[in-house]
Amino acid sequence: MSLIADGPRTTATTSLPARWLDLIRGRQASVVFPDAADARVLAAAARLVSERLAQPVLIGRSEELNLLAADAGERMPEGVEVVDPEEAAADVDLDVALRRVYADGGGVLSDAEARRLLADPLILGMLLVRAGRVDACVAGNRSRTSDVLRAGIRVLGVAEGIDTVSGSFLLTLPDGRMVTYGDCAVLPDPDAEQLAAVAIASAATHEILTGEQPIVAMLSFSTKASAEHASVEKVRRATGLACRRRPDLEIDGELQFDAAIDQQVAAAKAPGSRVAGRANVFVFPNLDAGNIAYKLTQRLGHAQAYGPLLQGLAHPLSDLSRGCSTDDIVAVAIITALQGVGSGDSRRCRSKPERKP
Repeated sequence: MSLIADGPRTTATTSLPARWLDLIRGRQASVVFPDAADARVLAAAARLVSERLAQPVLIGRSEELNLLAADAGERMPEGVEVVDPEEAAADVDLDVALRRVYADGGGVLSDAEARRLLADPLILGMLLVRAGRVDACVAGNRSRTSDVLRAGIRVLGVAEGIDTVSGSFLLTLPDGRMVTYGDCAVLPDPDAEQLAAVAIASAATHEILTGEQPIVAMLSFSTKASAEHASVEKVRRATGLACRRRPDLEIDGELQFDAAIDQQVAAAKAPGSRVAGRANVFVFPNLDAGNIAYKLTQRLGHAQAYGPLLQGLAHPLSDLSRGCSTDDIVAVAIITALQGVGSGDSRRCRSKPERKP
């Protein structure tokens, strides 16, 4: 997965919405990088520190990271914390937190298993987030998506009231409007319950990142019973479930895309809907539709696409592409940190930073 959709390269901080930079700069949000033995991550960490955008926490051996920085003609910047997996394996608080994670899932860890898991950078990085020492986790630049998701679900868990992990895209349109599409990355054919969860999670993502009230359209090829099909019925049922779970949100369906976004079409097709013609969050009935739609919007509509943004987890986690650039890593870190501080988290790393010249 790539958290910044492919397209022309620009400097990360100049291409991001100014609102994000204003919100995150100086907040001292901390972001852990499990795959830290990577020159791209070290360069991104230096930029995050120099621009006061986030506090990087790197998982790795200090000697190895310093050598990697030296090979690139750089030095480890002040303000970067390094967590050694071997030393973390002896951290009693982390050991207790890890055992609690597995106990919640009905498992019991031996001492050897606990040490092995704490030495795994992915597990350790996400455990630091779950334990409240770090605000958010950014991984994937050297790890497979399946491993990142598996560790995220196991260690971070799903958010309260949510049983589905999904991925949305935030798109900035040429006229400056921001819209959110979900699910475009994780669930190939969600059932009604999963689709309702996608709607609720996508609404939260949109509100955190844009500051706007989410107005959610449950999309279909039918508007208000203009057609009948099993997939239409799924969207209707998902709409009802989402409305019952979150009656405070503006959610309506089933709606065709034109009825959801165009007020004149909405007046003709769905005159009684409070969402039709006003939607800024669009929930697609399956992954085919969502993935195709975001790429069409990006390529033909010349929108800037940010995603996929993982959602539904109890704590912020993002999955980079292994082909990501330093700019991508900086942008992803800012977005993920915003999800942490925007959701009400205000955690900071409480362990003593280890800084090496």
